[in-house]
Amino acid sequence: MKFAIQVDNLRKQYGEHEAVKGISFTVEQGSLFAFLGANGAGKSTTIEILCTLLKKSSGTVRINGHTLDQNNHNVEIRKSIGVVFQQSLLDERLTVHENIIHRGKTYGLSKAELAANYQFVSNYLHLKDIEKRKYGTLSGGQKRRADIARALIHRPQILFLDEPTTGLDPQTRQFVWQAIKQLQTETNMTVFLTTHYMEEAAVAHQVIVLKEGQIVAEGTPDTLKTQYAYDQMALVFHDIAKGENWLQENAIVYTEKQGIFSVRVTSTLHALTLLKSAEPLIASFEVIKGTMDDVFIHIMAEGDVA
Repeated sequence: MKFAIQVDNLRKQYGEHEAVKGISFTVEQGSLFAFLGANGAGKSTTIEILCTLLKKSSGTVRINGHTLDQNNHNVEIRKSIGVVFQQSLLDERLTVHENIIHRGKTYGLSKAELAANYQFVSNYLHLKDIEKRKYGTLSGGQKRRADIARALIHRPQILFLDEPTTGLDPQTRQFVWQAIKQLQTETNMTVFLTTHYMEEAAVAHQVIVLKEGQIVAEGTPDTLKTQYAYDQMALVFHDIAKGENWLQENAIVYTEKQGIFSVRVTSTLHALTLLKSAEPLIASFEVIKGTMDDVFIHIMAEGDVA
């Protein structure tokens, strides 16, 4: 197994405040990695360190085989990564094409390489319809497409995306996300993502949750859902009073809203057992699977750091 990113005991101190508290993790090459946490958790600080924009206080970081802050390695790291921040870095007075080509020239790409790379990013992000327009005249979704293209023009090995779809309408967000996922799958590019949209984190290969500068949970989405989320069964009874009596008599914890009773179930077998026991009383039912939203809410609500 090859790792695109290796972080060992990373710390960042601002005076008396420690924003990142000795975190360690690895990101497999070619994977989609999701980095989650509430505002102030230390996500942005960590990303800025990994992208060579902020000095770490201590710890070891290796990006694509290069050790951060060692000899000339930071220059090599910058060449091998692309970064999409929440705030744009493009010139509003230039066209999309001019912006992206200008960015590509900063990497020393030849004219032929620039042309080939531009065609590559244009195909993935559908730039043809906006490439001649000035960046400042674009909609939020169109700007985001151009922002991602800028980060990809030098064909980096790792793409860092800091909440890339925040503020976009659902249709545009879906398009941007599909383009990112297609890119990662087809080119084996490593994608390091921070997001507030849990459905985006749900398709990651690995998820890490950061809280107050420490890692409080990590694993695949399925592993985290098994550990921190739970399924619910929604029950509708022929007779509400009889159904509620049955729940109370069997000491089953439930919530009720508009005649629909929600019961936590720990497994498929548990759900089947409940259904069989209450079968004469049940008019209809639905099993609702636990989600990454449940995982995040559960972890953030916990008082102790794991």
